[in-house]
Amino acid sequence: MALGFPDASNGYEENAEIFMASRNPRIGVATVLEWSESLPHGASILDLGCGSGVPISQVLVEGGFAVHGVDASPRMIAAFRQRFPTAPAECAEVAHSTFLNRNFDAVIAWGLLFLLPADAQASVIGKVARALNGGGKFLFTAPREALRWRDVLTERESISLGYEQYLQLLHDAGLALTGEASDEGENHYYMASKP
Repeated sequence: MALGFPDASNGYEENAEIFMASRNPRIGVATVLEWSESLPHGASILDLGCGSGVPISQVLVEGGFAVHGVDASPRMIAAFRQRFPTAPAECAEVAHSTFLNRNFDAVIAWGLLFLLPADAQASVIGKVARALNGGGKFLFTAPREALRWRDVLTERESISLGYEQYLQLLHDAGLALTGEASDEGENHYYMASKP
């Protein structure tokens, strides 16, 4: 991180190697695979906060989907590009990703939104809604409860806006909550769609 410039990766760049080595490759896979079954074969999916691509992008690529990845950590996006050399990838803060100016059949934000300030979470949800094709799907993780905590890896503040606020933000963006789930790592999933 350059002196005087904020870390757009919320501390994940300086902890990239630790994160990539410790990310459980099974957590979230079953839930994401089940969600992806509702998508057309070969659907375009934007993975916001893709990290190295393991395991979320990996299972989607292996499922035949056209995955685009964006992450603010240069080390993590480099690992993503090495793993998926033909997948479009961008090193950018998700709220400013140029990929959000395109259209996708689905967007996934696993382990990302709650790392952002509340206003940035609202902005990203609005941009995701605009980027989704009609009938498009959005999946993100965040605790169901409204709460704040310190991220175990980075020690930076994480913020869950809670079910009621996420429901309102989705509604305001023109998205409908279509389901919720939890996985073996106790991650809570929100599943939404665009009419």
